[in-house]
Amino acid sequence: MLELGAKLLIAYLLGTLLGSLILGRLRGVDIRSMGSGNAGATNAMRTQGKLFGFLVLVIDIAKGMLVVWWLPSAVLPGIGIDPDVSREWLMLACGFAVIVGHVYPVWFDFRGGKGAATVVGVVAAVDLRMLLPLLLSWIAVLLLSGYVGLATMLSTVTLAVAVMVLQPNDIPLCFFCAAVAVFVIFTHRGNIARMRAGKENRVRRLWLFRSRPV
Repeated sequence: MLELGAKLLIAYLLGTLLGSLILGRLRGVDIRSMGSGNAGATNAMRTQGKLFGFLVLVIDIAKGMLVVWWLPSAVLPGIGIDPDVSREWLMLACGFAVIVGHVYPVWFDFRGGKGAATVVGVVAAVDLRMLLPLLLSWIAVLLLSGYVGLATMLSTVTLAVAVMVLQPNDIPLCFFCAAVAVFVIFTHRGNIARMRAGKENRVRRLWLFRSRPV
């Protein structure tokens, strides 16, 4: 259990290294006080430009991949490897912990992003094939609705359903994907409220059903 606790803590702390807030500190800005107030790549791109947003995206995806690829098999000094801890459960638990760290970073008053980019990094590292339903559904919902938040939520739900249908016997993976979907929906509760009130911003350049001038 010592290995499990230590690695979950490391995964969480790595998750707290938000690209937008670290790069923002270097630039002297806090994007949580700009635009939508979110510390993710989308708001970073809208308020600071494409290059800044791209670098934020890279950092947030990379930390998710790093945690999944490195931590489960890492031999920590004084801790070692616990043979009673399932490597799959540990990998997925660390993946979830890095997402939680991104959303609730202890160094930044527990005000982080919504976890989408880090989810992509974790999913890609767990099984690259899982990106297919995740990204295809995200693109489809974005084109049909114009809502980034809705696309993100429904893509994680699609992933969870796909895994449960195609790999129903992989209990750890099914549990992980379901937990991620629930957590992502929770982090987007503000988006849900704005959509219901008709106040959520749309990406009109990509929205297929945007109104056009006559």
